Amino acid sequence: MKIAWYEPLFFLFFGAFHLHRVWGLADRESYAAFWLGVLTQKGPLYFGLMGLLAVLCLAGVATFFRNWGRNPWWRWIYLFGGSYVLFDLLAIAAGLSFWHSLLAWMFDVTSPCWNFLWGFFVLLGGASAALGLSLLVRRT
Repeated sequence: MKIAWYEPLFFLFFGAFHLHRVWGLADRESYAAFWLGVLTQKGPLYFGLMGLLAVLCLAGVATFFRNWGRNPWWRWIYLFGGSYVLFDLLAIAAGLSFWHSLLAWMFDVTSPCWNFLWGFFVLLGGASAALGLSLLVRRT
């Protein structure tokens, strides 16, 4: 099985993106203010990040279907995780009210679920980064 050059990068980027949420565990207020600002102002960081996420997810989903019938377990992440992220990006861009309510709940710094939610994302980031490093080693 061939690992494409961008496959380790996919998991390393998503790992870093989720690992940065340690900031949210350390400082709820500034983390929530920063990301709510990014999501509402829709400046260059927003469009750059959303564009990169979309390109990586589309490449992952395309890779999954191009290798139909011979995908290792981790390529299923492209299908399910990538499709979820593409939906998330579309829901944010379209301004879907139920998604806005979900994001407002996620960034509610008074929520008793804050540490559980953002801690889960940090663990997800660690797993994604570890998988990316593993693929990078296997590719070389």
